[in-house]
Amino acid sequence: MTGGPRRTALTALAAVGAVGVGAAVWGTGVERYLFTLREHTLPILPAGARVLRVLHLSDAHMAPWQRRKQEWIARLADLAPDLVVNTGDNLGHAEGLAGIRHAFAGLRGVPGVYVHGSNDLYAPSPRNPLRYFTGPSKAHRSAESLDTGALDRFLTDELGWHALDNTAATLEVAGLRIDAFGVNDAHRRWDDLAAVVSKRAEQRATGDADLVLGVTHAPYRRVLDAFVDLDADLLLAGHTHGGQVRIPFSSKALVANCDIPLDQARGLSTWTHGGRRVPLNVSAGIGHSIFAPVRFGCRPEASLLTLVPAP
Repeated sequence: MTGGPRRTALTALAAVGAVGVGAAVWGTGVERYLFTLREHTLPILPAGARVLRVLHLSDAHMAPWQRRKQEWIARLADLAPDLVVNTGDNLGHAEGLAGIRHAFAGLRGVPGVYVHGSNDLYAPSPRNPLRYFTGPSKAHRSAESLDTGALDRFLTDELGWHALDNTAATLEVAGLRIDAFGVNDAHRRWDDLAAVVSKRAEQRATGDADLVLGVTHAPYRRVLDAFVDLDADLLLAGHTHGGQVRIPFSSKALVANCDIPLDQARGLSTWTHGGRRVPLNVSAGIGHSIFAPVRFGCRPEASLLTLVPAP
């Protein structure tokens, strides 16, 4: 290769390297702190109902030193939501509950429901990110157990939220009867849909609800389809991190870590099953594993869903 072509090749290589370094710096040092509130309005309530504001939180993956994240979540209480839905993976460290206590303290007394993700039971572990392209991740048998009992006591006893792991709960919120049901982490196959069907039958036997919610950490197709069959009016999930690293301006995630279509791995879409079309909100989550501290083309987020009467 002569001098001219060699210089051109080296210049091009240097430019590619510079772009790569810049992307890495942005993803690890900037974008993962650009916390974002996504807002949507959904006309799914009965005629005459008052507006219902639902705050959807997911995948905080909290570590004790993550002060910026804790403060941002804490300020979400200023939105004055009527209902909180937490789709799991709250903890990202053995001492993460202290940060969760601070972040969620302002939501004490606000009605809420939650399900577990695997990182509410086990601490994260290092992963090879390239393996996510081969399919959903596998459990690490050596993962450190977390104090799930302390987390649950905080969420239920102190905040007043209802656990929905493979069960159901009925709430009265803003004059509306809300039937909610959910499953434990489907990514680990801890979901028990037969138990949910049984609990849902008990709900139906006590009367009709104004709003029916289906809540899952991981949005696997089998779970979403079952929830539609159980008459859910709204589906809420997390787990995917929206792909966590995305090609900017692309409508699809590169990976979803479950079997949901890649163009539905983040945000509000419609899940269709059995002739029904049901709104589905998949949160890209507020955090990330401490072993993968990066966000690129996929800001950390929470969702505020404003539910209004259907026309």
